[in-house]
Amino acid sequence: MNKWILAMALLAPGFVQAQLIQERLDGLAAEVQPKVVEWRRWFHENPELSNREFNTSARIAGILRGMGIEPKTGIAHTGLVAVIEGGKPGPLVALRTDMDALPVTEQTGLPFASSARAEYNGQEVGVMHACGHDAHMSMLLGAAWVLNSVKDDLPGSVMLIFQPAEEGPPAGEEGGASLMLDEGIWDDRKPDAVFGIHVGIGVPGGEVAVRPGPLMAAADRFQITVKGRQTHGARPWDGVDPIVVAAQIVLGLQTIESRQVDVTKAPSIVSVGRITGGVRNNVIPDQVELEGTIRSFDQAMREEIHHRIERTAMNIAESAGAEAELELGLGTPPVINDPALYQRMLPTLERITRVHDITPQTVAEDFSEYANRAPGLFLFLGNNAPGVDPTTAPANHSPLFDTYEPNLEVGVRIFSNLVADYLQGR
Repeated sequence: MNKWILAMALLAPGFVQAQLIQERLDGLAAEVQPKVVEWRRWFHENPELSNREFNTSARIAGILRGMGIEPKTGIAHTGLVAVIEGGKPGPLVALRTDMDALPVTEQTGLPFASSARAEYNGQEVGVMHACGHDAHMSMLLGAAWVLNSVKDDLPGSVMLIFQPAEEGPPAGEEGGASLMLDEGIWDDRKPDAVFGIHVGIGVPGGEVAVRPGPLMAAADRFQITVKGRQTHGARPWDGVDPIVVAAQIVLGLQTIESRQVDVTKAPSIVSVGRITGGVRNNVIPDQVELEGTIRSFDQAMREEIHHRIERTAMNIAESAGAEAELELGLGTPPVINDPALYQRMLPTLERITRVHDITPQTVAEDFSEYANRAPGLFLFLGNNAPGVDPTTAPANHSPLFDTYEPNLEVGVRIFSNLVADYLQGR
């Protein structure tokens, strides 16, 4: 014990006890790092799509049992939940990771690169952990090992949530965070707080970006079917052209976020990503389909945008003698970091690494389902090597996406110290 800690011990015994626990957690994180790298490489080489994470789930269960932690399996198809019971009474804290990979063919050239293939939407595709879920799983397993090693000293307990289908379940299936909660993982014991980490999102390597309040957007899907009347392309007046109507609707939708909702309150996006219609250059078709995404951060604004999309599509179609039908698919709500939890845990993060503020991100994450039911804190951890410009490195969902493995130890330290500090009332 150095002289500074010894002096503090005379003045504040609780402070020095916390200091010693922090040092122990960080030492254990360094000790388990080789296993974390080994786990990450296995997950990376053996990715599985949403709701199909069978081998991934079995691997995680085996690792947990090897630590003496018995998981509950088969939740939301392939999910797992386990609890590390602390040696002293206290709160319950949850740590959550996602498990699924993406239909992306890997191009990294890593010695443990994925060569997996699977079926997605009726097509054979490559499968890759292109969003860093391999890193998330291995960091949470590392934190489980660390926290299990000090469980007798923990004034409270830790729930480990390994969630499938964060990227979205296949069409016609349920999955993800909402299904895990619907199947009752919090019915008997609801955590006092829940934490999550996501690698990437333009953060410098090994550093953290986080903010209180809105962090990530709600993501909703819409499809508009424009019905006209088919006719010869040389005689458009004999029919009703749904292609022209669809084009007018696309332009009309762009005025919703730019002219119809209060842009000073929160950002929003309405994007059309697919237009399908017609089979021949000189035939005006019967109908056209538009499909797109809605991103928003405020619930009232979210509902207002939905209403205005319907009104815009219907009125434009009616003005041209066509019809429009709207199909709206509600996705995940926005990720909102609890402001009080953010303030409480910020010193923990700043002790471990550099912390950056960040603007709200228009990507989505179903961690929001947990954070809507308990105070939540979600943060981004830079995945590149120190000194690499994150704006030029391959981004999440790229076939070249990779994680600089020393950053995994930072993630293990963050998970472990967030839990320990929260349970100790820091």
